[in-house]
Amino acid sequence: MNTILQTRWQRFSLAALAAAGLTLLVFQGDLPGLHAGELPKLKIDTTPIDRSAPHPASLAPVVQRVAPSVVNIYTTKRIRESADIPSIFMDPFFRDFFGLPFNQIPRERREQALGSGVIVSKDGYILTNNHVVENAEEIKVALADEKTVFDAEIVGTDPRTDIAVIKVEARDLPAITITDSDQLQVGDFVLAIGNPFGVGQTVTSGIVSAKGRGGMGIVDYEDFIQTDASINPGNSGGALVDIKGRLVGINTAIISRTGADNGIGFAVPINLARYVMERLIEDGKVVRGYLGVYIQDVSPELAKQFDLPENRGALVSEVTSDSPAEDAGLEVGDVIVEFNGKPVEDSRHLRLSVAQTKPGTKVTLKVLRDGKEKTLTARLGELDEEGMARADEGGIRRYGSGSDLLDGIQVADLDPRWRRQFGIPNSIREGALVVDLDPNCYAAQDGLRPGDVILSINRQPVRDADDAIRLSRQIEGDSVLLRVWSRGGVRFLVVDKDR
Repeated sequence: MNTILQTRWQRFSLAALAAAGLTLLVFQGDLPGLHAGELPKLKIDTTPIDRSAPHPASLAPVVQRVAPSVVNIYTTKRIRESADIPSIFMDPFFRDFFGLPFNQIPRERREQALGSGVIVSKDGYILTNNHVVENAEEIKVALADEKTVFDAEIVGTDPRTDIAVIKVEARDLPAITITDSDQLQVGDFVLAIGNPFGVGQTVTSGIVSAKGRGGMGIVDYEDFIQTDASINPGNSGGALVDIKGRLVGINTAIISRTGADNGIGFAVPINLARYVMERLIEDGKVVRGYLGVYIQDVSPELAKQFDLPENRGALVSEVTSDSPAEDAGLEVGDVIVEFNGKPVEDSRHLRLSVAQTKPGTKVTLKVLRDGKEKTLTARLGELDEEGMARADEGGIRRYGSGSDLLDGIQVADLDPRWRRQFGIPNSIREGALVVDLDPNCYAAQDGLRPGDVILSINRQPVRDADDAIRLSRQIEGDSVLLRVWSRGGVRFLVVDKDR
């Protein structure tokens, strides 16, 4: 049954720019000549750009300085696939002899792909995308002269940011200068350097179109720099540099209907890529901080319900038991507006900030609770990546002179039968299960759907279906605030007549 009307976004093809997917095991063991945990020496320059300076007549000097640091990456992998066999070999004798249907006998072929990378240290560390080297059995790195070629080994990969670190055994390589990507501003000039379509090293120019892009489903942790500098297949893992030739990002993906450049390209900010690189080298994996909350963005409707001055911050919809958040005193309904002294714009921003903070770090949280500002202290735990791989029916009906905001919903108690049918975990002990609802009702249009569990109505706890019916009769006004368990997470939902 179609039970929910959601905002419909026009769908585009997200082209991750080399042919690949998103998983690779971290390389185990030490590389020759590399001491475990020893970080490379990087060239860093965080001097702010002089935006009042006149634009140069040519960018050639910048390109000449930077181009040698950008490399071509060639990978080879084995692809297993089923072969189509002539019918003569489908005789039972052949099938019995080989023990399986002949047309299912796998065969292998070797597939080659290309991408780009950026030399970040003289002794051979190279940043690229995870999808460039995924499942590669052989990796070759060609310098910008296209004559000097090295074998490369994977140091580590992080599919959740699409960043990978590889290494070649060489010395005195032309390492790029790295800057602070947080200093970038929309409108700054940038250059994209890589090997699109295998034609050879190519430089394109543009500006920073936007910062902090996310929510596109390309990777788990999205904080992209958006640029209109032309990016095409083969550019993946290449350099995005500022007007001074300093590395600000790793080119990663585009939005395109055709698979080719459409003026909307994305790069992982170097601050994030550098953090991932250092964790992979130092720890062998990316260790992320853990707070222990379910959070969501503050919409204008939620800001009104929680009496907030603006729709900014991360709204806490659930606090995990025995978590750093619980120990710190965070409560459901708190809005986190500052993390460790830095403003929190939305839930994605807070998630990134926590993830990039080492476990064990003591952090301060500024929250708004019932309109008052409070400061809390938490000591972050370590995020468990494995743990993230994430009765009679009682109807809520129109109640005469009462509100009809929840009209059209059918709810039930959380008995074993309903739990099995909708996959409700035992950790959700109380609430009213939505078993059906009219797709045209207010709640459906605002995002409620069958299988959701209503935990509270206007901040009043809901223990069972009877509670839900009783509290629905007390609704006043043209909107109601629900707290619901949905698809493994807890969130707030505003049902509004006027939307």
